[in-house]
Amino acid sequence: MNVLSGQCLKRRMDNIELVRKEVLAWQNYRNNKNSKVNWQFTTDDARIKLSCLYPTIED
Repeated sequence: MNVLSGQCLKRRMDNIELVRKEVLAWQNYRNNKNSKVNWQFTTDDARIKLSCLYPTIED
């Protein structure tokens, strides 16, 4: 939602249809621009940080 705040939601919108229209226009623009994501959280980092959420299998 933070991305939307900076892009298209800096003003009050009175109804949900206007929000949907604005978000769809922004989404289409971003998709056509082929924007990239700079992932900084690697798979190895995730395995370390989230290890408590997954059971370990012991043989």
